[in-house]
Amino acid sequence: MNDASASSSSLPLPRRIITALGQWIDSDYCPEGAEKMRASPDRVDLVRIMPFIFLHLGCLAVLWVGWSPMAIWTAVALYFLRMFAVTAIHHRYFSHKTYSTSRPVQFLLAVWAATTVQRGSLWWAYHHRHHHAHSDGPDDVHSPHVHGFWWSHIGWITSRRNFPTDYSTIKDLAKFPELVMLNRFDLVIPVLFATAIFGTGQFLAHVAPALGTNGPQLLVWGFFISTTFLFHGTACINSMAHLMGRPRFKTDDDSRNSFILALITLGEGWHNNHHRYQSATRNGFYWWEIDPTYYGLKALSWTGLIWGLKSVPQSVLEEGAHADHHASVAAARRAAVHAEHSHSPLRHVVPAAAAIAVATVNSANTGMAPKAVAPAVHHQDPSAAPARNRADSTPGRAPAQVGDSDRS
Repeated sequence: MNDASASSSSLPLPRRIITALGQWIDSDYCPEGAEKMRASPDRVDLVRIMPFIFLHLGCLAVLWVGWSPMAIWTAVALYFLRMFAVTAIHHRYFSHKTYSTSRPVQFLLAVWAATTVQRGSLWWAYHHRHHHAHSDGPDDVHSPHVHGFWWSHIGWITSRRNFPTDYSTIKDLAKFPELVMLNRFDLVIPVLFATAIFGTGQFLAHVAPALGTNGPQLLVWGFFISTTFLFHGTACINSMAHLMGRPRFKTDDDSRNSFILALITLGEGWHNNHHRYQSATRNGFYWWEIDPTYYGLKALSWTGLIWGLKSVPQSVLEEGAHADHHASVAAARRAAVHAEHSHSPLRHVVPAAAAIAVATVNSANTGMAPKAVAPAVHHQDPSAAPARNRADSTPGRAPAQVGDSDRS
């Protein structure tokens, strides 16, 4: 342990509690310095875990407030509306700049994303870019292969060392004071959001008593339960998307594609696709890969509020199709070997099907000149904006747009 780690870990508990309380109000408050805090031991901090305990305990209040169809549907609606904010705003906009927008709309998007109660968009982008730069390596703070499942799922976010935002790594975002303000006082929007839900419930109890809901009930379902499910749905990508599913592309990490996770997270489950080419607006590269976040962003682009959605290069699509063909052939060959050693009546049919599959793939590739394949984009910092990814973006339009000069 270095001197900074020893100094940070040796702080008396009362001072640590006071510091943590100050950080709940101002997340940039670091009396000992952000660098010292980032050098703290990588372990669960009892003070930092209190908000998660409070969030989960709040769900138990359902035993007292009961339920109603209105409360349940509110929880479901707010889950998906805010999951879209996580995937479309925190991730595909602030982390990767896969589309452009104006500065006022950028601020409104950040406010919407703040209702997810997953810290500020700048903190979110900083950690996500760091993940791509070190995916499944020793410096990846939430790799299940390095730290285990539970740490990658929830433990890492309770560690003091992962609390500060390193603004030096997100200069393209930190240049906007309004975004820094939202990131710094990241508890304000969630408190206002929870208050609005409670107020709505109280209002409905008076004007529409037939709905059978009230302020406390709507608060428990619309905020505590919905937010808890939202957090774990998002965390599944950190933990399970590197353990569950099938990789299509060869990347230098263990990212996977999972249809189930794509349903839970509105398209983020196509994680191996994303790690192959992170600059695309869509994670579902092919039409059969459901990606509701992309559909929503496409619809939003028709309003003119956002534009410049970045596409997947044709070379990457062909690379993926080629990989799928080889995976299908390999599966057919394995089935043929299994059938030959079984007594099934299909033992003569499967080898023939495998031979047809192999012949089809080989004939399809005959005479085709090799095509250039876009380089894998795993460790790209959006602020660096390499030219090879700009070539696939849609040209920006208005001079007042935000993001074109900082694209990745």
